[in-house]
Amino acid sequence: MELYSLQVFLTVATEKSFSRAAEKLLRTQPAVSLGLQRLELELGEKLIDRAGRDLLLTDAGHIVLEFARRFQSLEQELRNSLAELRDNSAGRLIIGANESTTLYLLRHIGRYRELYPKIAVQIRRSLSSRIPNELLNGNLELGAISYDPADERLRSKVIYTDSLAFVVSPVHRLASRKMISIVELGAETFIAHNVLSPYREVVLREFQAHKVPLHMEVEMPTIETIRKLVQTNIGVAFLPRMCVEQEIEQKRLCEVRVKEIHVERKIRLIYPARRELSHAARAFLEVVG
Repeated sequence: MELYSLQVFLTVATEKSFSRAAEKLLRTQPAVSLGLQRLELELGEKLIDRAGRDLLLTDAGHIVLEFARRFQSLEQELRNSLAELRDNSAGRLIIGANESTTLYLLRHIGRYRELYPKIAVQIRRSLSSRIPNELLNGNLELGAISYDPADERLRSKVIYTDSLAFVVSPVHRLASRKMISIVELGAETFIAHNVLSPYREVVLREFQAHKVPLHMEVEMPTIETIRKLVQTNIGVAFLPRMCVEQEIEQKRLCEVRVKEIHVERKIRLIYPARRELSHAARAFLEVVG
């Protein structure tokens, strides 16, 4: 079996289009179709259902796709290893993280780049819940998450302990207060992050437990937009403190303690337990301590 045939199939399955796969592979569409047919003939299985308008994988196709991804990962590891033989500081590091956990990596990445300037670093934005599987499938080398994956196939290393901060605009009625009770928040408009997270669940649970209404009338996809809306006094928010430290120091936001809510979370760097890490990944683990 030729690795190129697997690459053709992987590209078609990923792009969900023969024409887009041909463009990405710099081949003609007939050449891509022929490559896939040869792979199907060699395996004795149909990999793609061509009956409908949409490109759908067969059950065999899903199995081959998983192995094709592994082969691709192994090929990249081979190239990285050979590069490292030629230059001990060469290679590439791919880390998966969501919007907020990326912030915890910044200072480590700065230090890492000082020590290993020839290693290319790529942070792939991903939902935190998907990162463990992405690691196990070989699509990532390291991942940053805010929970214990509880999977024996993964190892984790705590790199930061964060807390939940309640923030308001400097002109908000609560801005001058040091501490408030949760019951004082029943009339506030909250700018919520429309991504499921342990922090969000804790806030919902505490408001329900104290029978305080929680008005999440505005939901935003990014923490950056939430910060800006809070700064303009459109509403208030609970955010990871790491994400608003600079704004609090510069007095663009005010942090007010809520007596009933004190939440910490540990940011973990996770990686496969049974797969040899690249030089680049091992070096990053050393940098984070």
